Amino acid sequence: MGQLEDMAMFVRIVEAGSITKAAEQLNIAKSAVSRRLKELETRLGSQLISRTTRQSNLTQAGEQYYQQVMHILSEVDALNEQTSGAPTRIEGTLKMTAPLSFGLMHLNAVIDEYANLHPNLSFELDFSDRHVDLIEEGYELAIRIRELQDSSYQAKRLALIRYALCASPDYLRKMGTPKTLADLATHEFLQYGLSKTSHLELTDAQGKKHNHTIDAKIKATNGEFLVDLAVKGHGIVFIPTFIAYQRLARGELVPILPQYQLPTLSAYAVYPKNRFLSQRCRYLIDFIAERFGDDPYWDNFSERLIQT
Repeated sequence: MGQLEDMAMFVRIVEAGSITKAAEQLNIAKSAVSRRLKELETRLGSQLISRTTRQSNLTQAGEQYYQQVMHILSEVDALNEQTSGAPTRIEGTLKMTAPLSFGLMHLNAVIDEYANLHPNLSFELDFSDRHVDLIEEGYELAIRIRELQDSSYQAKRLALIRYALCASPDYLRKMGTPKTLADLATHEFLQYGLSKTSHLELTDAQGKKHNHTIDAKIKATNGEFLVDLAVKGHGIVFIPTFIAYQRLARGELVPILPQYQLPTLSAYAVYPKNRFLSQRCRYLIDFIAERFGDDPYWDNFSERLIQT
């Protein structure tokens, strides 16, 4: 076996999580994989994987070697693809996290299509609104919808996230439709998040920003839950359109104060700055960005909600 084959085998052990699983995936004996790993470590003069009877973990040297090997193999794949014209084989396990509602509502079709294009690729997907430490928990990629501040990560913009300020027709018939910002003082609000106070920022036609403090009747950390309560007439909700778009399209929710512009955010693909990004991740990031972008399909249900 050549050096590139040994590098590929090492990557397979790391991504499979153990020598046993790597051997199963490679369809060779566990003893052969173990022997080749030992020979590689001997040749390098450094232990790459700390092995016990219960688990295997990368050593510091192993982590550094893994990152460099991923870069080398990626460059080799790119060179081969450029020379031969054949597409690169995407494989391994892609470990990714995304916000709960966004993941459940909008990543299903993307992952389905991407998995069909790359049948040798496996996925570990964590749909959760908790903050995930990518480095500590071993994730390659995260989708985050927020202002990015952590300089230890790199990011690529995937989509523009617009918001809707809306309520159900029944609620508005009962409480009246707000015509001005002052009218909001007499209305109930449903708050996305559990902060003690929340501020709603609206921009008028002259570009002046106005802030309204929300005194929420109900607070929750899940947007779909709040949208459902808004449809049932419990108050006004300020919510991303990617969550509310189907209810808005059916008229179960209607936008209010359309003369004001609402703030926007972006959805980003986020990954550790000092870690080499695998081809399976780079291709998926481009794949998602191409399908969403600044005019995502969930904002095409009604032109009146598309605000720039």
